[in-house]
Amino acid sequence: MQRTMLKSKIHRATVTACDVDYVGSITIDTDLMRAADLLPNEQVHVWDIDNGARFVTYVLEGAPGSGSMQVNGAAALLVERGHKVIVASFATYDAAELATHDPAVVHVDAGNAIALVGSDAGVLMDSPLASAAGFERTGP
Repeated sequence: MQRTMLKSKIHRATVTACDVDYVGSITIDTDLMRAADLLPNEQVHVWDIDNGARFVTYVLEGAPGSGSMQVNGAAALLVERGHKVIVASFATYDAAELATHDPAVVHVDAGNAIALVGSDAGVLMDSPLASAAGFERTGP
């Protein structure tokens, strides 16, 4: 039996720009993409923490180290620059894959630099549980 599970997420990223006239998608810093195991054109779910808006789109590569989290196309009407979002991807796994599956969970700082990487989707970055859950701090 196959199950669709969380593959990765970027938690509480700050929207850096909105471009309604763009064709569509979300442009994400390639460093964040790599840490979250995201590929160009991969489907992602985006959840706006500030207003509850939710949408599905695909990823485009942003400049590495830029902290880019730009929402494009019609979805740009659902968010605002400065809003916090969660970007999540999902994949289907069979029983053997599930036995070793851990999602990539990427926490970012206010500038969207990688601050903490781990695999427990239920642990907040500043929680005392973060180190116990195996998160690795990569930033200050």
